[in-house]
Amino acid sequence: MENCGCNKQKRSYHFNVTEVVDGKVKEAYNFNFGGHHDLVALIEKTVALGNITEKHAKELVTGVRLLHHVLKKYPENEMFKAFMPHLEDFKHALKAEIKGE
Repeated sequence: MENCGCNKQKRSYHFNVTEVVDGKVKEAYNFNFGGHHDLVALIEKTVALGNITEKHAKELVTGVRLLHHVLKKYPENEMFKAFMPHLEDFKHALKAEIKGE
């Protein structure tokens, strides 16, 4: 899976979400997230497809990785269990597109 953005090296990311209201920035929440995927590499590969902006590639890659992480943590949750196959199908299609298959 050379083109997937993962090389099994443990990576750690810190997310700091702020809210801007009337020009004032206020911290909303923050959290750490880890795994073996190189989010930057995945974003670059997604942008290189040429059919998505960098901003949207960042949102897509981050959202998919976070959602997948949560679904895997709760495999017995009926709602998550029902959605997981669809997310897996989407991830495989995206990986295939990145690889040019």
